[in-house]
Amino acid sequence: MKLFQQMLVAGASLSLIAPIAAQASDYVNLDEIKSYSRSNKSKSTKFDSKTFIDNVNEDIAGIKGRIDGLEVLQKELEAGSFSDTTTLDGKAVFAIGAIDGNDNLGDGQAVTAPYVYQMNLNTSFTGDDNLYVRLKTASGWVDWTNKLAYHIEGSSYNDTLNVDKIWYTFPIGDKFTATLGPKIENYYMLAATPSVYKPGALKAFKLGGHSSAFGASTSTGAGLTYKADNGFAVSTTFNSKQARTTSGLFTKQDQNKLNTQVAYSKDNYHVSATYSKQRGWNSWSYYSTYDLQNGAGTTGDSATKADTVALRAWWRPQETGTATPSISVGYDIIDFGLTHDNGVAEGSGYMVGLNWADMIQPDDKIGLAVGQPMKATKATAGNTLDEVDPFLWELYYSFRPNDSIEVTPAIFGGTDLYKTTDDDIFGAVVTTTFKF
Repeated sequence: MKLFQQMLVAGASLSLIAPIAAQASDYVNLDEIKSYSRSNKSKSTKFDSKTFIDNVNEDIAGIKGRIDGLEVLQKELEAGSFSDTTTLDGKAVFAIGAIDGNDNLGDGQAVTAPYVYQMNLNTSFTGDDNLYVRLKTASGWVDWTNKLAYHIEGSSYNDTLNVDKIWYTFPIGDKFTATLGPKIENYYMLAATPSVYKPGALKAFKLGGHSSAFGASTSTGAGLTYKADNGFAVSTTFNSKQARTTSGLFTKQDQNKLNTQVAYSKDNYHVSATYSKQRGWNSWSYYSTYDLQNGAGTTGDSATKADTVALRAWWRPQETGTATPSISVGYDIIDFGLTHDNGVAEGSGYMVGLNWADMIQPDDKIGLAVGQPMKATKATAGNTLDEVDPFLWELYYSFRPNDSIEVTPAIFGGTDLYKTTDDDIFGAVVTTTFKF
């Protein structure tokens, strides 16, 4: 925005200089001066200095008026622009695809073409802090936002522009960072990235398995992170779904989650363990079966309580463009005690993701992920399990026609995914992302 203002002022300044040059040539005619010096006449026309000065003074007054007008215009432009410390970037996402067998999961199988438009605003007040605001609108994702076929860009918005995320981050000393906000997910406040696998289609494979500890919901949250110089890091986060409602924090109606991550990361590898204590929190639908998704009470005395552990590790090669991929693995366990209405006492799941970068052209990526969504593994006393053996996978290739556009064709599928052995799906989607 500042560059545009400087260009405008510079252009206007040039327009002021040009008339001065033209007028100067009117007052001082070089040909007449030469003719005067060669004249044999005893009398010659002399310059009237007073007239010259008067004309110049009039032009200077006109120039000053124009400069005053430019200053007013510049102030108006500055008043309508962002502050010097605010930046804007964003993206538009177009997708087209369909999911065969999606009717078994409660959604449609038609070919659909959803979209997302998103703007990210970042503002710093001290140079070390940041206020983040995400504005977002979307439409057409109805068949892509339920259960295990949830698209990585999926959204429930329906052509309405919303404040999708908003939080504030600031340092406390040299090694601590605090974050708080009314709209944030727990994984934005983690001390370290638990997975380097980038999903091409399914949100289920995000963060090494988007399930027990990392299954998230946009809510009021706060977190504190400690990062040492040797790669060791710790974070604690808290989220509440009812903090912005009349139910309030820490009530029987509240749904909340407390996460603590301990991690050790270097440039090419990472290991971490994340413990999560949850009450009334059932955001596991991205990567879990029917028995875990349903029967989890959300409020009151019947609210389900869960203790979960998410183990994560990743490794990536020093060089890209080789046959050796980056490897991300995740393993999750969850313990409900006696609080799950379906009689589930424990559950578990795993995920493995591989990425190859710069294989055919610069900045391209091949991705392959497989895994078992979280399923019930132990029943409470007096109950029996009738659980499926789920399996989910995706394969994709992403490439960049230029620095601002990414195209990702992907296929994915699964067997025995949700409730019965008939819950099989196969999907194909092309996702195009325009970044600005």
